Order: sequence, then C-alpha cells, then structure tokens
Amino acid sequence: MEKSNDNYFIIHGSFGSPFGNWFAWLHDLIEEDGKQVYVPQFPIGVGYQNYANWSKLLSYYLDLGLIHENTTIIGHSIAPAFVSKFLMEKKIKVKKLLFVCGFNQYFGINEEYDTVNQSMYLDHLEEVKQYANEIICFYSNNDPYVSYEAEKDFADQIATEQVCIPNAGHINSESGFDTFEDLVSYL
Repeated sequence: MEKSNDNYFIIHGSFGSPFGNWFAWLHDLIEEDGKQVYVPQFPIGVGYQNYANWSKLLSYYLDLGLIHENTTIIGHSIAPAFVSKFLMEKKIKVKKLLFVCGFNQYFGINEEYDTVNQSMYLDHLEEVKQYANEIICFYSNNDPYVSYEAEKDFADQIATEQVCIPNAGHINSESGFDTFEDLVSYL
C-alpha cells in the first residue's frame, strides 16, 4: 500500500500566531494522526504584514515541494484571502481549503487591520475554485470584526460547502474557540 503524502497547513490571521485560537490544538490533533502539519509564523504588524512578505514565506514551503495536490490548507480571518491570492498567482492546485471567517475587499475593522489586510485582497476571487477540489467556508452570524454579509459573500463566491455556526463570533479564543470540533470532520 502506497503511503499517503497528505499534509496540512494552518495559516493564522492578522496580528496572529501559530499558538493562538484553536491552531495548536488542531496541529496536535493532526500530528497525532501521523500526518505532517505546518503552522508558520507569518510577519505581523504594520509595515511587516503584507502580501509580499507572506507570499515569500509560503513560497519557501512551495519550493520545498510541501504544497501540492494532496495538501489541505486551513486559514483563519485574512488568511483565506491571502491563500486564495497565493494559489491563483502561483497556479498551484491543492486538495482542500478550509476557510474560517474569510473575507475579501472588506474595510472598517480598524485602521491597523485595514492597513495590513489591504494587500491581501484580490480581484476575481471565484477563480480560486480552479485550484482546490473542495472549499469549505465556516463563518458566524455575529462576528464582531467582520460583518456576516462580508463573510457570507466570500463563501457564496467560492465554497463547495458552507457552515454557519450561530453566535460563534470570530471563531477564535475570544469567542471561546480554543478547540474547533466542527472543523475536524472536514479534514
């Protein structure tokens, strides 16, 4: 029997880290299943967090051959827009995208977030469907940072399946999500 080369990436959002929210919990869960999982720390902060810097880091993994047709990428907050733009720019097809509270072209969170998010936004978002077999979008109806309409619009453009979790906020630690059981069945 041929060994599967499935692997996973977990991509944090603006001003985030690999250790925030449910990311470390999910990393450990995937690793305990014997699979490779990568949770990079992307540059954060005004002046450092931008598409060029994040793309440079993710390109490192791509150059090592670690992003391929058996890769699942899990992204939170601004990460879904970033990942979509990256896959479209590099023309890389992956197995699955699990996007949590994704949005695109959305302003109004606050000046710092708007500044660091702006370069991540992309035109023709729907084209990312060419680069993944499945795209599952999770979002909530009461996110305090990104409007429900922005998250729903993002999902409507690209998702093969949508999961709205009522009253889950930004699906982060602040909203009580140090674990994220709803996502596990989609891995």
